[in-house]
Amino acid sequence: MQFGRTYEEFEVGAVYKHWPGKTVTEYDDHLFCLLTMNHHPLHMDTNYAEKTTDFGKNVVVGNYIYSLLLGMSVPDVSGKAIANLEIESLRHVAPTFHGDTIYGETTVLDKTPSRSKSDRGIVYVETKGYKQDGTLVCVFRRKVMVPTETYIKERGGEQPGRPELKQTEK
Repeated sequence: MQFGRTYEEFEVGAVYKHWPGKTVTEYDDHLFCLLTMNHHPLHMDTNYAEKTTDFGKNVVVGNYIYSLLLGMSVPDVSGKAIANLEIESLRHVAPTFHGDTIYGETTVLDKTPSRSKSDRGIVYVETKGYKQDGTLVCVFRRKVMVPTETYIKERGGEQPGRPELKQTEK
């Protein structure tokens, strides 16, 4: 299984469809809200959401959807990253509800070699998240610093520091 890419492996215009999707549960939404101390009743109080909102039900907190999509993109985009440098933009386009399944895809918009170090480069990507019916729910653009093949080789290969299984005599 691929886990991220080196600078050389990114191609401008490439689209990575992240798999599998994730069905968002009420538990997921409430746990994220509680962990981040976001206690807005739109996300936590069914009675409030039913009686006072245009949606008539709880809306999944948008930053959970963003975080989910960011995580989905790791094996395709940032698994080898040296650093996430910038989230340039983040738009929540449509609401997500409990029971919706989120899918994501990332497009490589640009790539530039580092100006200060020759063993890395900057990849500029846009990730889109959509629901099971194809409705776009979230879009964000970010810049990721990724290693070159030289960087990987100089630091011990793909999985530096991974211990080897000790062989025991029988």
